[in-house]
Amino acid sequence: MYQNINKIYHAAIYVRLSKEDGDISSSAKLESNSISNQKALILDFLKDKKDIEVVSVRVDDGYSGSNFERPAFQAMLEDIRRGIVDCVVVKDLSRFGREYIDSGKYIERLFPALGVRFIAINDNYDSLKGKNQADEIIIPFKNLINDAYCRDISIKIRSNLEIKRKKGECVTPFVAFGYRKTKTDKHKLEIDPSAGGVVQDIFKMKLQGMSQDAIANRLNELGILSPFEYKISSGSRYETGFRQKEQALWSSVTVRRILENEVYIGNLVQGKRTTPNHKVKQTYVKPEDDWIRIEKNHEPLVSDRDFEIVQRLLGMDTRTSPDQKQVYLLSGIAVCADCGAPMTRKVSTVAGKKYAYYLCSTNKETKRCSSHRIPEKDLEDAVLVMLKQHIQNILHLKRVLEFIGTVPFQEINMKKLQDRLEKKKQEKERCKELRMMLYSDMKEGIVSKEDYVELHAAYGKRLRNAEESIRAIQKEMDNELEKADKANTWLDYFVKYQDIEELSRTVVVELIRQIRVYDKKNIEITFDFDDCYQTLLNQLPAMGVDMVIDDDNNLQVNVKEVV
Repeated sequence: MYQNINKIYHAAIYVRLSKEDGDISSSAKLESNSISNQKALILDFLKDKKDIEVVSVRVDDGYSGSNFERPAFQAMLEDIRRGIVDCVVVKDLSRFGREYIDSGKYIERLFPALGVRFIAINDNYDSLKGKNQADEIIIPFKNLINDAYCRDISIKIRSNLEIKRKKGECVTPFVAFGYRKTKTDKHKLEIDPSAGGVVQDIFKMKLQGMSQDAIANRLNELGILSPFEYKISSGSRYETGFRQKEQALWSSVTVRRILENEVYIGNLVQGKRTTPNHKVKQTYVKPEDDWIRIEKNHEPLVSDRDFEIVQRLLGMDTRTSPDQKQVYLLSGIAVCADCGAPMTRKVSTVAGKKYAYYLCSTNKETKRCSSHRIPEKDLEDAVLVMLKQHIQNILHLKRVLEFIGTVPFQEINMKKLQDRLEKKKQEKERCKELRMMLYSDMKEGIVSKEDYVELHAAYGKRLRNAEESIRAIQKEMDNELEKADKANTWLDYFVKYQDIEELSRTVVVELIRQIRVYDKKNIEITFDFDDCYQTLLNQLPAMGVDMVIDDDNNLQVNVKEVV
């Protein structure tokens, strides 16, 4: 002990405040743990310690005590290794760390090996005084308690966040480009008018045939800030590992992320990533079934219809015109009828004239399929004729439906539901009558009191079951009516193009699923909502409507009688 009496220790004051400390309910404890109060307590403790000289104050504000990968703590360790610091002073063991194993490693092994004095004021611990028998038990026990506290806080925070996610509350610190948190509720999203307009333009450009690269270049040409730069300009402290230049520009990756994000149709998807526990910070992606998806949680920026089309386009093999920003008109839509491979557009020059045509990409690459060659103009003209014809059929159908609009398509289903509902209502009334009669029977001695109690409970259970069935059937009927209201909205997608005179990329991707090319005289088109179209045709006879599709694929309809 004598050799230490005149030694001057060079101390680092270490203070820490974590985010979880901000979640504790006691405001008094929060204040006592504040950075300023920790410093004040330590400096007051050291003011009469002649053998300790403060050389640095290390502060980790907003860092968890569950691990020691903290910037200020690591800087303090570096000072210790360089011999600048040989004493560490903390308010208490919990401020030093809440991880049981590592805390013990530093206090009991590493610091003694490096000759570092360790002082925890509120725990009345000073390594210079040596360990007594109580310290051998109490110090590890306190570290264990701190570890358990950190684990408990972590579980509570995870549980609280899970509840908020399931309630449709946004718990992420940064929201998707195009939205912002409302001023009245930080857990609710609203459209950011400026960024939201950019998102809508991106979807429009994609529908018009522009590639992700072309969209990114266009946005950069217009000087529109990328999501990262927009957040920074809005005062956000957003950070990303994808920034490669001084100013983050739009890229095809950024554009694709926006086009794939269902937040823009009003769906809030959270809980995609997690960590194994509070000690392991490495995140991993959870199975999609475990994500929390709340549909129609906020105002959408894009319609469901446009979003669905864009997802289909993103999955297609498309080609961009060499000197243009848009893909070819039928790119990704026209396929070989035999092998299913996309048709490739090719240009040949004959006698100074250029001829464009489509051919099977498999034939072009490996010759394992026939060419299915067809001139570009012939194909586009044929598609336009067939599309106009299909639209006319749709218009004809729509007029018929409006004429017989008093007959719902769900008539058969509704009748079945109505019959079930009436039976359950009758069962309900019968149970009520039996319960009333049961009381009279008991009074007259027909049934015993024990039988009365048993039968009364049985009738009560049947009554509750009948009431639950009635509510379920009524809900099903409401769903049928709502379904009927929305069942034929697809007709309007075609009707709005009734005056079409030429093809555009937008029209093609909106109304056509696939064009199968057999040869230059035979093609087959699958229009969007073809299943709905066929279902509608199959329903018409039951509604008193005769229909015939002639050799030119025109729909002939005759309304006989509406019943």
